[in-house]
Amino acid sequence: MSLDVGPSSSQSQHLSPNLSHQVPHKRRCVTYWKPSKYLDEPRPPAPDAREREEEAATATAIAAGYEGRRARRYMHRRTVDYWGTISVWKRHRGQQCTPRHDAVLRPSPHQVIHLLPPAAYAESASSVANVPVHTSTNKVRCSVNIVRWLPEARRLLTGSTSGEFTLWNGLTFNFETILQAHDSAVRAMEWSHSGSWLVSADQNGQIKYFQSNMNNLQAFPGHRDAIRGLSFAPDDQRFVTASDDSTLKIWGFDEAQEESTLKGHGWEVKCIQWHPTQALLVSGSKDNLVKFWDPRSGTDLGTFHGHKNTVQSVRWNPDGHVVASASRDQSIKLYDIRAMAELDTFKGHSKEVCSLEWHPFHHDLLVSGGSDGSILYWSLRSSIPSSPIHTIEAAHESNVWSLQWHPLGHLLASGSNDHTTRFWSRSRPGEHVESQDEGDTAASDDRWGTYVTSSSSSVPSEQDDVIPGLSTRKPLAPNHISKESVHLMTNNDDMIPGLGNSSAWARQTHRRAERRRANPGGWY
Repeated sequence: MSLDVGPSSSQSQHLSPNLSHQVPHKRRCVTYWKPSKYLDEPRPPAPDAREREEEAATATAIAAGYEGRRARRYMHRRTVDYWGTISVWKRHRGQQCTPRHDAVLRPSPHQVIHLLPPAAYAESASSVANVPVHTSTNKVRCSVNIVRWLPEARRLLTGSTSGEFTLWNGLTFNFETILQAHDSAVRAMEWSHSGSWLVSADQNGQIKYFQSNMNNLQAFPGHRDAIRGLSFAPDDQRFVTASDDSTLKIWGFDEAQEESTLKGHGWEVKCIQWHPTQALLVSGSKDNLVKFWDPRSGTDLGTFHGHKNTVQSVRWNPDGHVVASASRDQSIKLYDIRAMAELDTFKGHSKEVCSLEWHPFHHDLLVSGGSDGSILYWSLRSSIPSSPIHTIEAAHESNVWSLQWHPLGHLLASGSNDHTTRFWSRSRPGEHVESQDEGDTAASDDRWGTYVTSSSSSVPSEQDDVIPGLSTRKPLAPNHISKESVHLMTNNDDMIPGLGNSSAWARQTHRRAERRRANPGGWY
């Protein structure tokens, strides 16, 4: 028996040629990635062509001896975009792991990327619209009597004394179009809950129907005198109007016919609103009364005699349990319909109160406009509800006739007797609104910590120009340096990030160790 210990001679002769002619291994060439775009160094942006053209035109006019009014300088229009906050909120809700997940923002300009829409916050402090964004004025200067956001929330519609509808962009706040809707001053207008129809009324008592594209389909006389208020029923089948002829009328929308007339006020009826969900009306009149009505039977359900002058505005809280009324006696009163009793009286206006509006999401937040041009914010959850949480003293130069929140709650539109429509936005994290005259810091009575003061104009904070990681701290003035700040500056070397002063932390740890040794195995 033989053992095979290796290949045979024939096999070795067969393999040797292959081994002797083996090709040597080639080195592989690796091509590394190299950038092909944006190879130039960063450069500042090129100047705007429009600005250069305007500067050239101004220089030419000055050289030619032109002494007229200087050309208006082109200004970049501010944009308030709400979509960025909605996308961030949607991402946060997808990552939410508990039913109660309150969003909190730190007071820093760098936290603006985490800003969420007002509906995401449990508190109404972040929804106070105190920053002036833009002022819009028609070429024909006339009083703006009413402002209403379109149902799609991208545009604002205003009605003026000249009978014109003006459409403003709700993102960049520029003028879009104008329409001669009425022959006399527009006094009231309201969108249906479905968003398909707009009903407006004027000084002559005319009522008109408009589609969303501003196409007028119906016009008919409603009252003998001016119509001051208009409101839709929850199902949009009916609407009610209030007039200076001291009557209320309920109309069938489809038939454009009067169904009933409500009489009970002794003077001009200035305001009316239908309950958000129930068959209940509330009206205010020049006879100083606030009345509640049943629209089905036309009966007077109750009357409040709290005001001492004309009731100019009434507004149901979105919850439907509380109604607010504003009067020329400089007060705002809250009534609870469940107990048919007065809840509270707000006094903060120095002159008569002209308009009211509740926030669409934070139902404790109420905004009011006065005849002196001021806008005040009130909160039912404040420690002192009868005191305003924020005041804008010179929001307008005359009566604030109308106020309305954006459907998302981040913008407030106001129309005034000073011929302007103004847009107000909530402040960004860490943003301060300083006084126009004295440049004061945040108001001490701002109990909500909104970092704002009473002002008619906004001054950007110094932190807006700070580059993260490259900022320089300015030295404090001697009269602003406190003992605590001196202690922190002198002991800056002992600071542990996130833990405060290291020596204090060491002393606390030492005391715990002493208690542990004195009481082994027990509580310390």
